[in-house]
Amino acid sequence: MSETSLTPSSEDAKTENPEKDPETLRKESIFRKKFLNGIANLKQIKIKTVLEDDELEELLFQRYLRELSRDNHRLNTTFSYKNPSYKEIPQFYFRLPESEVGAKCREEARSLFLTKKSKMLLTSDELKTLWNHLEQKSNITVGEDQFIDYMEYLKVRVLGGEKVERYLTTSAFMRLVAISSNPPNVNVVQLFNYVMRKVWIEQTRIGLSFYDSTGLGYLSESDLEQYILELIPTFSQLAGLEKSFHNFYVCTVLRKFFFFLDPLRTGKIRIRDILTSGFLDLLLELREDDISKDAQENNWFSATSALSVYGIYLNLDKDHNGMLSKKELAGYGSGTLTSVFLDRVFSECLTYDGEMDYKTYLDFVLALENRHETQSLQYLFKILDVDHCGYLTVFNLRYFYKGIQSQIETHKAENVNFEDVKNEIFDMVKPEDPTKITLKDLINCGQGETVVSILIEFHRFWSYENRESVVSDATTVEDSLQL
Repeated sequence: MSETSLTPSSEDAKTENPEKDPETLRKESIFRKKFLNGIANLKQIKIKTVLEDDELEELLFQRYLRELSRDNHRLNTTFSYKNPSYKEIPQFYFRLPESEVGAKCREEARSLFLTKKSKMLLTSDELKTLWNHLEQKSNITVGEDQFIDYMEYLKVRVLGGEKVERYLTTSAFMRLVAISSNPPNVNVVQLFNYVMRKVWIEQTRIGLSFYDSTGLGYLSESDLEQYILELIPTFSQLAGLEKSFHNFYVCTVLRKFFFFLDPLRTGKIRIRDILTSGFLDLLLELREDDISKDAQENNWFSATSALSVYGIYLNLDKDHNGMLSKKELAGYGSGTLTSVFLDRVFSECLTYDGEMDYKTYLDFVLALENRHETQSLQYLFKILDVDHCGYLTVFNLRYFYKGIQSQIETHKAENVNFEDVKNEIFDMVKPEDPTKITLKDLINCGQGETVVSILIEFHRFWSYENRESVVSDATTVEDSLQL
């Protein structure tokens, strides 16, 4: 927009193409220039006035502000005329403020909002009071279980006050009735656990939202990293973890979240997805003093698991340069990952001078250790899809089978006909198009883990090929034991 478009004479222009109008930032820039130029011009010609500089600036500011407001009103009216939906559909996208003052104001407003929300949560004392009310009002006993009917439920709701009413809704009662062993009554313990879980989720969501730097309901890697770093001192299970390992631990935790919750690699995760994934529950279990050894080994976030993963990485790193070459990575797991597969891994994944860092290694580990998961199949499918065409053909299968065939020769095992392998794979997947396999086919067939395993790892391939003899041997041993 030209400068003259902001002067009073521009208001008489009744026909303008709204598509050529500048954005708000440009209009504000012109507004500021006119404001400063107006002051400079008045001072240059030395207008005689009794007004002080501050009063003069205020008058000019008010004048140009009115002009800007009129221009905005005209622009909105023009858009409404062009598209009537503007009158019906409210604005749902708000540009983030780019100025430092605007960003600080937005951050302060969001902080006040979250603080207000946190005050609406039930405190530990209020939860104890709620439990006492439920015990007093439970009017049905079946065995050792106490139940409450809807009328008494409403009385508890009134006794609890406004805070409790948010949780003890009619819809909540009906959902609990659906799983009750004594309908139409609700188990008191289940009801209380429901409220506690709801409070925990809201409390955690508010806590995570304080780390949301943009305020859009997402956490970036740096946001989540800061959250985890501040949680570490509260984890009794990590008390013995050396401080020098904290950065590696945080990286290990982050990769689990981002590998499964950000499969498109956008660099951010929705807070809602974090809460519903169950990963945060496993992470916060580390606050407990007593966790069994098996539970620690099966929990990716435990110190035992993190040290184990990092220890394997160090053992693979034969030249101790902190990175893994293709040859070093070949020793991972059973040591029978095919060279063809490893070549594709280093082609598709982020490497530095042909070597893999710890962060990329963690994605690799998560994919291979969770081959039944959709995100892992997506990761492995990208490697199998040599031509990046979105599907696998007989060519792809043959290409990766060459790696298996090479391992067969190395181990001097009995050769397996490729046609038989190809037919078995297509029989397992049953793709919509009989000539190619898409990622959707691989996920929907329920055999994706088996398919990718027999293409990339000789150990898994040989186990699958000899599955019948293994079952037969196990049956023979079982029969002999019974005799």
